[in-house]
Amino acid sequence: MSPGELTFLAVAGFGAGLVNGVAGGGSMVSFPALLAVGVPSLAANVTSTVGIWPGYLGGAAGFRDRLATQRDRLRELAPISLAGALVGSGLLLITSEGAFDALAPWLVLAACGLFAAQPFLARRLADSGAAPGSRGHRVLRDGGVFLASIYGAYFGAGLGVLLLAVLGITVVALLNDINAVRTVLSLLVNSIAMVVFAVAAPVVWSAALTMAAASLVGGYVGARTASRMPVPLFRGVVLVLGAAAAIGLFLK
Repeated sequence: MSPGELTFLAVAGFGAGLVNGVAGGGSMVSFPALLAVGVPSLAANVTSTVGIWPGYLGGAAGFRDRLATQRDRLRELAPISLAGALVGSGLLLITSEGAFDALAPWLVLAACGLFAAQPFLARRLADSGAAPGSRGHRVLRDGGVFLASIYGAYFGAGLGVLLLAVLGITVVALLNDINAVRTVLSLLVNSIAMVVFAVAAPVVWSAALTMAAASLVGGYVGARTASRMPVPLFRGVVLVLGAAAAIGLFLK
């Protein structure tokens, strides 16, 4: 790759880390950037996963104060996310490029729809008589996190939106605390996917390494920004990012 292309990808890596730190969806910055410099879509997807992984690490560091109160919840959910990530990354390795291109925008739209409906669904769940922390809530939470983790390892764009929706419906906590949990679960999912893809997928290493350092800084900055953002504004940013991701994939 030329120096100009690598500079472009470094900027995209910072932007992807920033978006992931705020709400997730950073792949919709890094993935199109890789397509723009001529990387095929399936290779762009796995290269994006490897390249922006440090952004999740930076995001987790940015949320460290809020994570101190979420350790028990993370201990419960981490094994579920890791199991889902193994399934999702394995599925991607056996998926054709054409099937991947067809599925991606619909998956992002589904994540956006669920997040938009989250307040309504949470109220309906409460009205049904299921108490917070009940078995019904835990089954929905764990099943939702598992499916979201499969999706996230398969195609990372919208993983943060989907996890926020699932956790927002099934967990009673401040949205910023839920976002902190989302960041760590996203880090775990992408860690598994990164290892699998580094061994068995067509990663473009010059691009991935260029994006990595920039995404680490972007993730930290994004997380610190999100922790200070009013909840209505935060929810609006999440939905705008998700809708933009889906439109970009349909137009690709």
